Amino acid sequence: MHDFVQHIINGISLGSIYALIALGYTMVYGILKMINFAHSDVYMIGAFAAYYVARWLGIEAQPGIASLLMLILVSMLACGFLGFLIERFAYRPLRKAPKLNILITAIGVSLFLQYSGQVVFGADPKVFPEVMTDYVLLTFGPVELRSFDLTVLGVSLVAMLCLEFLIKKTKVGRAMRAVSSNALVASMLGVNTDKIIAFTFVVGSSLAGVGSVLVGMKYPKIDPLMGMMIGLKAFVAAVLGGIGNIGGAVLGALIMGLSEEMVVAYLSSTYRDAFAFGILIVILIFKPAGLLGKYSVEKV
Repeated sequence: MHDFVQHIINGISLGSIYALIALGYTMVYGILKMINFAHSDVYMIGAFAAYYVARWLGIEAQPGIASLLMLILVSMLACGFLGFLIERFAYRPLRKAPKLNILITAIGVSLFLQYSGQVVFGADPKVFPEVMTDYVLLTFGPVELRSFDLTVLGVSLVAMLCLEFLIKKTKVGRAMRAVSSNALVASMLGVNTDKIIAFTFVVGSSLAGVGSVLVGMKYPKIDPLMGMMIGLKAFVAAVLGGIGNIGGAVLGALIMGLSEEMVVAYLSSTYRDAFAFGILIVILIFKPAGLLGKYSVEKV
């Protein structure tokens, strides 16, 4: 029983990271009805931006919450700017093109970032600097609540609450919901759809930047292909919860994190990746709209 509780803690921590990345997929899909497959590689760029800034500032010599917050800010800025560039120069010119063209472009941008990362950063994995000291906060018998797990959960929760406030309580959030509902009508009512779409890419990419630093802190190894698998799992989480639904993305990510942890604990770590795609297949067969998604009728 104690082991089960420990795995629950680890699964929630992992699911929180998946949620930050899944939200980027679901936000872009909610606005443009497209999948930004380059999103996972934006996450990778955020990790390397934080890595080099940490080395430049000598973060390892002064680990703590201030160092973590500084690197999160750096990664958010780098990812947000890259997300803006991708939307402006790769996706905006194709906005009225067939969906297949946009899909192929998204895959092309993803491959470009992956292999450009190998050229610029090198193909060898790098050890992420120690930005915080991991220690046991609370002990319940053999169950340990560590500072890294609490930090990951806390930072992820704050980021998701800020996103919820932005979308539900601000003027730009109302504009985002209007564009998501009907971009043409929103533009007729005075909403600058180009700016709102670009802003959506920036916000989604910034959340991926937060996730990249948390992953670097907890699993301190980064490489130019690090976004491939975690990006696919975050995409599965978004589909599981209902692509385009923000609450669904969070729910799907937590289910993914908990399921993966249980598979590793009670079956075999060999199946941890296969299980994620098994979930995707089952959802697409029995509930294609996801757990919280809604079916929509498309007129042709």
